[in-house]
Amino acid sequence: MSEKPKLLVVEDDAGLQRQLKWSYEDQEVILAGDREAALDALRTHQPAVVTLDLGLPPDPDGVTEGFATLEAILATRPNTKVIVASGHGARESARRAIAMGAFDFYHKPVDIDELGLIVRRAYHVAELEAENRRLAEAGSSGDKVLGGIVTAAPEMIKVARMVERVATANVSVMLLGASGTGKELLAKGLHNASARAGEAFVAINCAAIPENLLESELFGYEKGAFTGAVKTQPGKIEMAEGGTLFLDEVGDIPLPLQVKLLRFLQERVIERVGGRKTIPVDVRIVCATHQDLDAMIAAGRFREDLFYRLAEIVVRIPGLKERPGDAVLLAQYFLTRFARENGRDFKGLTPDAIAAISDWPWPGNVRELENRMKRAVIMAEGSRLTAADLDLVNSSDEAALTLKVARENADRQAIRRAMLRADGNVSTAAKFLGVSRPTLYDLLKQYGLENAA
Repeated sequence: MSEKPKLLVVEDDAGLQRQLKWSYEDQEVILAGDREAALDALRTHQPAVVTLDLGLPPDPDGVTEGFATLEAILATRPNTKVIVASGHGARESARRAIAMGAFDFYHKPVDIDELGLIVRRAYHVAELEAENRRLAEAGSSGDKVLGGIVTAAPEMIKVARMVERVATANVSVMLLGASGTGKELLAKGLHNASARAGEAFVAINCAAIPENLLESELFGYEKGAFTGAVKTQPGKIEMAEGGTLFLDEVGDIPLPLQVKLLRFLQERVIERVGGRKTIPVDVRIVCATHQDLDAMIAAGRFREDLFYRLAEIVVRIPGLKERPGDAVLLAQYFLTRFARENGRDFKGLTPDAIAAISDWPWPGNVRELENRMKRAVIMAEGSRLTAADLDLVNSSDEAALTLKVARENADRQAIRRAMLRADGNVSTAAKFLGVSRPTLYDLLKQYGLENAA
């Protein structure tokens, strides 16, 4: 059985059939000359991509039969990427075909190179959508791991399994990762998987509290300790007695307070602000930061002895761009959740939205994705969210956003990613992309990417 991607060519011109079949040596080309043969081939071979000439018999000089065939193909297999061609009223036909659900359009006479770019992009989008459906199906039966984190990425599942293993051990855990990667969710998951699950989980964001108030927030204070202290108030450490204290953004704790925190970790007793009595506290510490603590230690801004007390186990959390497939999976999750919360009904994400979500670097990680999805669900007017709804179209590209430019940009991104994944090996990258090595060499030269090889 062939492992090549399947391409159905619906074309009644025998000469053009031969030319297209010869041009697509990297695909398994299936030929059909009319609507009935096309639908039979569609059901039998289930190709991801179809090229369709709108001028089919019994109306070879018009487009009636071609549009009927397009409608039948999409009704039979809605996810098929259909690329239509016609020499009859090209602009009007293009608008009508795209409105009906065609993936793209080209006009005759056929430019094999240009059509090849469209076909490759269609395969790329089809693969993204197939992966999205696979992740969504997997997600419906169990896309959440420790702490309710939505993921299907091996990198994140490995992190969750590591946290599960250390949950039962009585050690301090430090979670290192960029903002928005799910550190607090993992901390809660660790607490819930530990023997302390029946006790309190208390979280405090050390960066969100002014320096002069952080000590009293952590350690509490006695009545009369300072102006406004009209009653004795226990701190977060005491409130977590028997349970877990989560210190978020621990790198923002000022040096003088680091000394007091170190003493607590060593002796497991605290003194409230303005008090002299020592209070024993049994609490597990989990902390997190997005800062480079090694650099802070070297600069004298974070105590090395405190670091080793806090970081008996270190867990590094990957950013969203390092979790293949998770961005689209999370987008679907947030779409369902926010649509339900806001009383909206969406059919899903458009292909351009899926491609944009997959390619976006997500500097704000899951928090950024969540924010964009929530805003899009509230503001979008269509039945499917687009890349524009998510504001994932670069403004600098909008002026030149023709279909040709969009295809070229998609090709460049796919080639760069494949070359990075293949560590510069052209043969391996060609296999990832589903093209021959000579074809990839030509594309590298065409797009000025020779230095990537």
